Amino acid sequence: MSIKLLIADDHEVVRCGLRSLMAGTEVEIVGEATTGEQAIQLALELRPDVVLLDIRMPGGDGLNALGRLKLDVPQIAVLILSTYDNPTYVARAVALGAAGYVLKGADRQSLLDAIRKAAAGESAWTRDELRRVTGALATPRLNADVEVPLTQRESEVLRQLALGLTNKEIAQALHISYETVKEHVQHILRKVGVSDRTQAAVWAVRKGLV
Repeated sequence: MSIKLLIADDHEVVRCGLRSLMAGTEVEIVGEATTGEQAIQLALELRPDVVLLDIRMPGGDGLNALGRLKLDVPQIAVLILSTYDNPTYVARAVALGAAGYVLKGADRQSLLDAIRKAAAGESAWTRDELRRVTGALATPRLNADVEVPLTQRESEVLRQLALGLTNKEIAQALHISYETVKEHVQHILRKVGVSDRTQAAVWAVRKGLV
């Protein structure tokens, strides 16, 4: 029985490579998207078994698209396919209900195994990946419905942080200094009551800030 796969990646070379990797398998690529919005539209139209979703794409990042997909078509499994081995991305993907997280450097068999597991309704997460973010996801403060008095600038910095940006990238995006970003991040961690950026990102996801 074939597995219907929708690919969402803005790089043509990646999409061509995936088509080549899937040739001769039971995986049938039913559509290709180049933005998060397009991925959502095609998923609603085509109803694939699995969506293979890049994170950094124009027109909204893949993790936002993941959140929308799990709300609109929860029966479709979503696998994140990323260049970035970023614990913040991994934590957000877990929190938003992804079936797994595959790095673009993975071999063909690992990718196929992940797609098959996702299509069968199984988790494609590895123990190592989950171990890395278990602490962040289990932090008591993250489960408490506590109002945190963040300033407007702190909320902006937190949103960027939760998107996986580094302090340098946040500084460039918000046109403020690197040192100012560092200061804001420290204030955010203290106010939210968490110890690192990954936990802060999970808190932001659960609060609906990203």
